[in-house]
Amino acid sequence: MSFKSSVAALGFYMNNAERVRKVRSPYLRPMARNREALTVIDGTPRRLLLDLIRSINSQRGTPQSTVDWSDPDTWIDERLKGEPAELARRIWSTSAGMLNPRYIRGPQLFIQNHSLAVIDDDGVYRLTDRGRSFLEEDVVTVCEIDDAEGITNLLSIISTKPLARRRDILPEWSSFCRAQSNFQKDAPIQMALSERLRDILDRGLAARDGLSYSITENGFTYLGSGPEPDPAEAAIRAINRFNVAQRQALREQLESMDPYRFEQLVGDLLEVMGYGDVEVTKASGDKGVDVVATVQFGITTVKEVVQVKRHQGSITRQILDQLRGALPLHGAIRGTIITLGKFSGGCKEAAVFPGAAPISLIDGERLLDLLVEHEIGMKERPARLYELDAEFFEQPEELDDEGHDIVG
Repeated sequence: MSFKSSVAALGFYMNNAERVRKVRSPYLRPMARNREALTVIDGTPRRLLLDLIRSINSQRGTPQSTVDWSDPDTWIDERLKGEPAELARRIWSTSAGMLNPRYIRGPQLFIQNHSLAVIDDDGVYRLTDRGRSFLEEDVVTVCEIDDAEGITNLLSIISTKPLARRRDILPEWSSFCRAQSNFQKDAPIQMALSERLRDILDRGLAARDGLSYSITENGFTYLGSGPEPDPAEAAIRAINRFNVAQRQALREQLESMDPYRFEQLVGDLLEVMGYGDVEVTKASGDKGVDVVATVQFGITTVKEVVQVKRHQGSITRQILDQLRGALPLHGAIRGTIITLGKFSGGCKEAAVFPGAAPISLIDGERLLDLLVEHEIGMKERPARLYELDAEFFEQPEELDDEGHDIVG
C-alpha cells in the first residue's frame, strides 16, 4: 500500500470507527511507552523491525528454561547481531530506558491498529497526521484511541464503584469484551484488563491501594472530556464521587478520634456483626487487648480478643505475637487486630502459622468497608433511578392460525 493510499485508508477508518471492534491491541503497553515507540519507529524500515522481533522471538526460552530480558544493556550485545542489535540499542537509548526492545511487538501492533504510522513505497514507517496528534496528546485523538481500546469503558466501570478489586471489575469487563471485541476466552480477557489497568494507573486516571482500584479526580475529569455519557451512567458517577468523598471523610474522622472512643466504635461494629458479650476493656496489664467478645461457630461459642490500632503505620509481627500470648489470660482461642494502617509481610505470615492460634487481620480499607456496610458512623441515603421499560410497550406479534406473522 502506498503512503497516499494509506492516508486515505486512515480517513475511511475514522469515518467508520463505530464499526471497528474494540479492545483492539494485544500486548498493550502504557501510552507513554507507545509514544516513545512511535518516535523510534518513524523512519524505520518495516523489514528491520520485523527482523528484530523474529530474532527476539527465536530466543524466548521455555517455562522450564526461562530467559532474562530485564537488562537490555546486557542482553542486546549477548543475543543480537548486526542491524537488529543496532535497532535494539536505538530503541533503548532513544527512549531513555523506558522502552525495552524485548516488548516492541506490542507497540508495533498498537501503532498499526490505530494508523499512527504507515509504510511508504520504500517499505519505511512514516508518521501520519493522526500519529502526530497522538504524540501531541491531542484530546480528541487520545479519546478516540482510548475508546477503541476499551479504556474509556474500563474507567466507567471503575467510576461506579468506591473501591473495586479485579474480581469486582472483571464481570462487567468480560461482558464488554465478549460483546465488542475479538477476545472471547477468559485468559486473554484478563490479560487485556491487566494491561489497561496498568495504563490508567500510569496516567494517573486511577489509583491503586493494595488490591483495590479507584478512579481519581483526573479520571473523572477525563471521562467528562469524552462523549456525553448516558444520563443514568452520569448519575451513578456523581453518586460514586460523593461516596468516595464521604469514605475519605470517614477515614479522617477516625484518624482524629479519641483512642478510647475509637475502641468503642469497634465494639459497636462487632455487636452489629453478630458478636455477643462485647466488652471494651480499660484495664492495665491486658497485654494490648482492647475488646473482648464471643462469636458463634456452628454450635460452639468461642471467645475472641481484639486489639485496636488507630495509627497509620504498619503493624509488625511483634504486636501480633503479643496479642497471641494474651489469649490464655482471657480464656480466648482466637484474636483479631484492627488497624487504620496496614500489616507487614511478616505479620501476615505469622497470622496463619500452622498450629498457632488464628489471628484475623483487618486493615484500614477493610475496616472502612465494614463500617460502611454495617452503617457504623455512616448512613445510607436512598437514591432511585427510573428507567423506561421499552419491552412493556412493544407491540405484541399477531399470528394466524398456523403461527405465521400477520402483516398489514
